[in-house]
Amino acid sequence: MSDKLAENITEALKDAQNLFYRLIIVAAPSGSGKTAALQKVSQIEKIPLINVNLGLSERMLELTEKQRAIQAGRLLNDIIDEKNKDRIILDNIEILFDSSLKLDPLRLLQKISRNKTLHVAWNGTIK
Repeated sequence: MSDKLAENITEALKDAQNLFYRLIIVAAPSGSGKTAALQKVSQIEKIPLINVNLGLSERMLELTEKQRAIQAGRLLNDIIDEKNKDRIILDNIEILFDSSLKLDPLRLLQKISRNKTLHVAWNGTIK
């Protein structure tokens, strides 16, 4: 499945360049091959892959809970900007759903995707 999914993601790359929000969400349950497909796209297309849980938690270690809630969105944006690329792949985004951060993950990703094309692994299904 990851090969077919990687092909679909690569095709979506072409379409995303002309969208207002350049956000491609790869929604599927855990264990369905999202990460493998995104890693393959990352290698083929030379797109940086960011583990959001790891990157954001490292930056928030020294912050208080209140500071984390205030700065989480900006910190994610900084992590993405440091890659200095127009296209970015985000995986392991569960930390964005932490209620103590008071984030709206979809709105945050949409905002960032105005300036960068984001490919995001999202656990769940579309009904």
